[in-house]
Amino acid sequence: MISLLTLLLAMVVSAQEPSRLAVNDKKAPTDEMDLRAISDAIKRVLPSVKSATVCLELGEGSGSGVIVSADGLILTAAHVSGGVGKKITAILADGRKVSCESLGLSSESDCAMAKIIDQGSYPFVDIDRVDSSKLGDWVFSLGHSGGYDAARGVGVRIGRLVKIADRTLQSDCTLIGGDSGGPLFDLNGRLIGIHSRVGENLSVNMHVPMREFLRNWDEMKQSEFLGNGPFASKPSKGSGFLGLGTEEMAGGGLRVTQIGRESPAEASGIKVGDMLLKMDDLQISDKASMQNYLKTKAAGDLVRLVFKRDGKDREIVLRLAEKSSP
Repeated sequence: MISLLTLLLAMVVSAQEPSRLAVNDKKAPTDEMDLRAISDAIKRVLPSVKSATVCLELGEGSGSGVIVSADGLILTAAHVSGGVGKKITAILADGRKVSCESLGLSSESDCAMAKIIDQGSYPFVDIDRVDSSKLGDWVFSLGHSGGYDAARGVGVRIGRLVKIADRTLQSDCTLIGGDSGGPLFDLNGRLIGIHSRVGENLSVNMHVPMREFLRNWDEMKQSEFLGNGPFASKPSKGSGFLGLGTEEMAGGGLRVTQIGRESPAEASGIKVGDMLLKMDDLQISDKASMQNYLKTKAAGDLVRLVFKRDGKDREIVLRLAEKSSP
């Protein structure tokens, strides 16, 4: 028999779940009341979800994303994030620019995370964690088509779910370039997917469902690169860049003589005069040992450095950048 406690818990969960609109279960709206129900639902949640939808700028390109926590965790597409440990600028709905870094990604399903580095409390959306969407449900998409436009704001498009698969959702919401990585919502304003593949036909588009993000959540938060394509390419070994110059010391070890501007070494706080002792578990005795070890590392990899400053051993962990083209 079901215990009273189990029954009460079920009632609480049910009470917390947003109600399902009846218009979702109709093949098509039958009257003005159905159309008004869709319109009213979207208008009710639109201000809050728009405030959490961001434009992501990486180099010359841009995409979209959505904030899912007050401390600035962002969900986007893997082909938008550009890899692990990438520097990104996020433009908030009000036009403010904040610094971000890409976290982990799944290169096979096109889901990725990024994190706002600038301290603050940010608007965020709720995630549909119970996978409640059904075929034919009314949904709406947001995105910064073609980049951030203060006069236009975020684009909003309405459609329905036309196909549901294990790793994808398909909607007939109209999407174009720049919308990739943006959010797909149900009529209760819960995040159900992230835009992945924008089709040649503007109303045929694929989205990564939240169940795929939740499946890889912990690994992506820990900045892991999952899978082997096709939506992101893992950096090759030897592509990692540290950004410092050294000289060999008579007693062993390397003395830092130069710090590259905007390099991982500069960001980590390494200073000229520091004595490098170890890289991960490797004892650094000369330049060759450090260079050979770096050849086994790729851009985005974490490296632990042990060094001596003012007679005291110190330790830091930094993420290698990607070598620039010659």
